[in-house]
Parts: sequence; C-alpha cells; structure tokens
Amino acid sequence: MPLRKGTSVEWNTPQGKTHGKIVEKKTSDFELDGNTHRASGDEPQYVVESAKTGARAAHKASALTEASQTEKK
Repeated sequence: MPLRKGTSVEWNTPQGKTHGKIVEKKTSDFELDGNTHRASGDEPQYVVESAKTGARAAHKASALTEASQTEKK
C-alpha cells in the first residue's frame, strides 16, 4: 500500500476506528502538539487529519490502513 499525502486511511483510537487523510510524511524527528516523534527514511511517520474532528496525529505506517473505496466517498 503506497502511503502518501492525500491517501484516505483509517486508524484505531481509544474511541474506536477513525478515518481521515494523510497530510504529511515525516522522515526526521519532529514535534506535534508538544510531543516529540521519531521518524527516519526507513521508518517514516505520517501526520494524519481526522475527517470528523480535523484533529491531527502522527502514526507509523503499521498503524494505518488504506480506507476502502466506499469509505472514501
């Protein structure tokens, strides 16, 4: 699954499954909402934005799955 900016994805949260889009791929360490995230070219992190709330979070590729075609509509 090629993850890139604009890809519709879903991920798990304590409240359940959340849907949104990738807004940025990070390949070096960065801060988001006061938290430091570790990233590299071999293990990038993806900044995702919730479709429901607009909140942003950072996840590794292993935590994201591409949303199905019906969920993208």
